[in-house]
Amino acid sequence: MPKRFVVPESDFPESTRSPEDFELAEALTAAARQLHDTGTPHSTMRAAVRLAVHLLPGAEHAGISVLERGHHRRTVAWTDEVVRTAEGSGGDRRQAPYWEHLWQAPVVRVADSEAEDGGESLAGLGLRSALALRLRADKRRLTVLTAYSRKPRAFDDAATRVGRLFTAHVSLALDSVTVREQLTEAMRTRDLIGQATGILMERLDIDAAEAFDSLVRASQRENIKLRDLARRLVDAHSTQ
Repeated sequence: MPKRFVVPESDFPESTRSPEDFELAEALTAAARQLHDTGTPHSTMRAAVRLAVHLLPGAEHAGISVLERGHHRRTVAWTDEVVRTAEGSGGDRRQAPYWEHLWQAPVVRVADSEAEDGGESLAGLGLRSALALRLRADKRRLTVLTAYSRKPRAFDDAATRVGRLFTAHVSLALDSVTVREQLTEAMRTRDLIGQATGILMERLDIDAAEAFDSLVRASQRENIKLRDLARRLVDAHSTQ
């Protein structure tokens, strides 16, 4: 199970609450509601990149990518095509070398792509600064939300603070929708196997335990998942 990215309380010491703090709290609350209203991890990430542009000071574009050890990378959500081009495909590490630092740090900033080593690909697309935030992490895989701007030094400490708070909400929403999706799939699988068991009971004139054992043995013999075998049996029965 991927680890959630948790923002330590020590990163945000207590201070006098300003109107801006309350506006930020309200904005994050509204964003959290939208994130938790999504139905799949993919739709959660699509909502996250859209909300990132509205919430993060300086952000004009945003994307979410998954980076694996060995530098394989895939972009899973984006606001527009410039993000897909910037984040590339096929694991060309030269396109986003700053991401490598996210294995050790939760945040990496590119102040000016024209002045920093490895920023040529961003500069060539007119993207002068970036704020990369770790969403999820385990030993083999990183999920990264990156905001981009066409202005240099667009992301200051305030943007980073908002970004870390926002990614904490995104991470929680992803965990929640993933669990819901797994539970839904488990219920569907249970119902499917129940239908297949019922078909075998009727065909072979056996009880439920024997029918289930027969299904398991067939799954092992044919080297096919029990769920897929059950679906095949149910589909074949429905067409008769």
